[in-house]
Amino acid sequence: MDIPFAMTGFLSLAPRGKPQTLEYAWFGREAEEAESAPALVFLHEGLGSVAAWRQFPARVCAVAKRRALAYSRYGYGASTPRPHAEAFPLDYLEREALDVLPALLDALRIEKPWLVGHSDGGSIALIAAARDAGRYSGIVTIASHYRVEEICLKGIERARVAYETGTLREKLARCHADTDSAFHGWCDAWLDPARRGWNVAADLKRITLPVLAIQGRQDEYATLDQIEAIARAAPQTELLVIENCGHFPHIVAPQAMAEAIAAFVAR
Repeated sequence: MDIPFAMTGFLSLAPRGKPQTLEYAWFGREAEEAESAPALVFLHEGLGSVAAWRQFPARVCAVAKRRALAYSRYGYGASTPRPHAEAFPLDYLEREALDVLPALLDALRIEKPWLVGHSDGGSIALIAAARDAGRYSGIVTIASHYRVEEICLKGIERARVAYETGTLREKLARCHADTDSAFHGWCDAWLDPARRGWNVAADLKRITLPVLAIQGRQDEYATLDQIEAIARAAPQTELLVIENCGHFPHIVAPQAMAEAIAAFVAR
């Protein structure tokens, strides 16, 4: 497959007065059709980064004929590491959606993008669509969460064991400058007992933008209620369930996913 060129860079921001430098990458050639259409902005999962997306943003660009941006959040990838003693706040997803993401878009002069978010990134997209709809064209959520489920907590417990005793730490080191910062920030936030009641169900009812919600049928971190609830609250939502697939549909079926996203955005 012909992979479009990616241009990387770093951006300094200070959301809520907290300085941080964020890694980002542009995907897609400077083609006329790509320049004239709203860009796609990729929001990674709780253990993700620019590198963790692999070539999926480029694949979507090639099919959709659009440019795309991916960035690594604070504590991830080559962005500013989170100090190990600093816990993620319980509302870290809301802060990303309402403080960091808009600041980044303004700094890079990105107008009316489509958000494509996986897992934590999908939840960020849902919150952004609900509370700041005028800034976006629409959203694609992949394996997102609107509430905490027991299956999710059990999946994170398994991930912690794999990180401490297996090969997960070694695998994540390929995508993060400070692997412990990335892993423990995410793991500790989700397993914090104070987070058990977290949900953004009320936000789902406020979403008026176009939504494509995707999930693997065998997702090891969620039941299908996570996307079905979006459709119940926002009837314009289109659902796509990927068969024989867990939490990473874009890794298991990248071409089918790219084509589905491109077709949705085109509509």
